[in-house]
Amino acid sequence: MKPFMDDNFLLSNETAVRLYHDYAKEMPIIDYHCHLIPQQIFENTSFSNLTEAWLYGDHYKWRAMRANGVEEKYVTGGEGVTDYERFEAWARTVPQTIGNPLYQWSHLELQRFFGVYDLINEKNAASIWEQVNAKLAGGNFKARDLITMSGVKVICTTDDPVDSLEYHIAIKELKDFDVQVLPSFRPDKALEINRPTFLEWIGKLGAVTDGTIDSYDKLLSALEARVKFFDETGCKVSDHALDYVPYAEATKEEAAAIFAKALRGESVSLGEEQQYKTYTLLFLGRLYAERGWAMQFHINAARSNSSRMFAKLGPDTGYDSINDSLIANPLVKLLDALDTEDALPKTIVYSLNAKDNEVLASIIGSFQGGGIPGKIQLGSAWWFNDTKNGMLDQMNSLANFGLLSRFVGMLTDSRSFLSYTRHEYFRRLLCDLIGGWVENGEAPNDMELLGSMVQNISYNNAKEYFGF
Repeated sequence: MKPFMDDNFLLSNETAVRLYHDYAKEMPIIDYHCHLIPQQIFENTSFSNLTEAWLYGDHYKWRAMRANGVEEKYVTGGEGVTDYERFEAWARTVPQTIGNPLYQWSHLELQRFFGVYDLINEKNAASIWEQVNAKLAGGNFKARDLITMSGVKVICTTDDPVDSLEYHIAIKELKDFDVQVLPSFRPDKALEINRPTFLEWIGKLGAVTDGTIDSYDKLLSALEARVKFFDETGCKVSDHALDYVPYAEATKEEAAAIFAKALRGESVSLGEEQQYKTYTLLFLGRLYAERGWAMQFHINAARSNSSRMFAKLGPDTGYDSINDSLIANPLVKLLDALDTEDALPKTIVYSLNAKDNEVLASIIGSFQGGGIPGKIQLGSAWWFNDTKNGMLDQMNSLANFGLLSRFVGMLTDSRSFLSYTRHEYFRRLLCDLIGGWVENGEAPNDMELLGSMVQNISYNNAKEYFGF
């Protein structure tokens, strides 16, 4: 029987042990998609206690606590509830999460950042609280400290086109922090023409581009201006949340007429929405290709399912799920429309629905080329898929249909500064997968070849792909 989470955690064979400890373990981290707040990085936010560092904003943990019967006031906070009471509720929940990666992740985070190896449970809650809070009070566990001790070299945050990027700019001027913190261009609000906040957001875009946006031409010009500004600030990647993949052919005149309807407050049909989104996405794709950016599509999420809790807490609070929309036909048409013009940028496609792994892995093979290794990527196991099985399924699909060796590796997709242990979790699984092939005689016992492959997937491929 192996001990719980020892040095060879998740490594089931000797080849995997060698690959991880000799090649993967010390590689730096590129976190090319996350939701960290740049202001907190610039201000080097300190955390007054473990709950603030661990539970604020972590909807993974919130979902588990609700499933364990914890009252909402101890999950997201309520009047009169202390941070210790919230942590205690989480400590009671952790033993019930065995089988969920949260159990292993939570222990990894305590071990790697704070040197605490206690099992998390209600009996140990007070001891863990005191040990971690003592370290947080020592002043060496602020936001930038946590980033640096994780070996992070590049962070790409998620940023709206109307953002000032003032903190990204300010971070560049810091003398004692050599991590690149770069924006990602996330223009979802420009595409969601049927959302109630659409017109309000158009007004904000006009305000930051020095003009009223009263036509589709002005919208496109404003988006192009913001792409240029993001590029000048170091942006290398865009990001789109496509809860479904739109494709409906439209002329510019048709898209302009649909936009004009929205400006007048008139109803826009689903078909018109798809036409508007398609033309606008293709316009943006061309801009990304001109600048050498990578374009990301995050597909098939169902968001804010509980309207009751959305009204109370707002979005991104743990009430989302996996969607099952069909993606193959519209995605192929969308990529092909850009490819036909030789304007297809580097692209990473993710689906929240694991049924789409092989569909996506086969689609990306149709659009590789241009002398760019892995130009079109199957995105890493994301959100509900960043489990042991989810990560292995994604890597196996990529290996079966394409080149695992050209994969740009893991990301955190997180709002927590303590989430960088997910890279370790991923690397251990990667090494175990490849090590298993060697042990079974399916790959050669060539440490130079396989060690290089592991290091490339862990770090080097992303550095080259994005051009950091």
